[in-house]
Amino acid sequence: MDQNHLPTYMIRTAYREDWQPAMALAWKTFLKYEAPVYTQEGIQNFREFITDTTLYRMFIVGSYQMFVAVVNSQIVGMLTVRSVSHISLLFVDEAYHKQGIARGLVQNLCDFLLQEVGGIDKVTVNAAPCATGFYHKMGFCDIGEETIKDGITFTPMAKKLM
Repeated sequence: MDQNHLPTYMIRTAYREDWQPAMALAWKTFLKYEAPVYTQEGIQNFREFITDTTLYRMFIVGSYQMFVAVVNSQIVGMLTVRSVSHISLLFVDEAYHKQGIARGLVQNLCDFLLQEVGGIDKVTVNAAPCATGFYHKMGFCDIGEETIKDGITFTPMAKKLM
């Protein structure tokens, strides 16, 4: 997509019907960018995580927050949050990379936490290897070393909100 003609996107809280398309986007993007450097155990554990019915039920009752970026009614980005301020998943459709959507999703979360939730002083994430550069640009700092748990490779990071 031409940088001079970036799509207009809207970020909003996800609806119940957004769950499946958002998780499909996460899976497709994971397979393309992260799975090639993960073990079979890591790939399987990621798949089980995004298809877990308990996670879906948590989303339905509001204890697992999701925001989506939408272009022409199509979900092109998604961010989920657990434990109020921990980014659990952040994925953007490949066709929309480098267009500010991931940045917008993270900023939307930070604004939401400051304005709607209150009392939150930081956002955390366990960043995948291909995402650490992005999170550093967003102001996140490493708070631990790269770790592998259950076949999933990540670097724990945090960003101060205040």
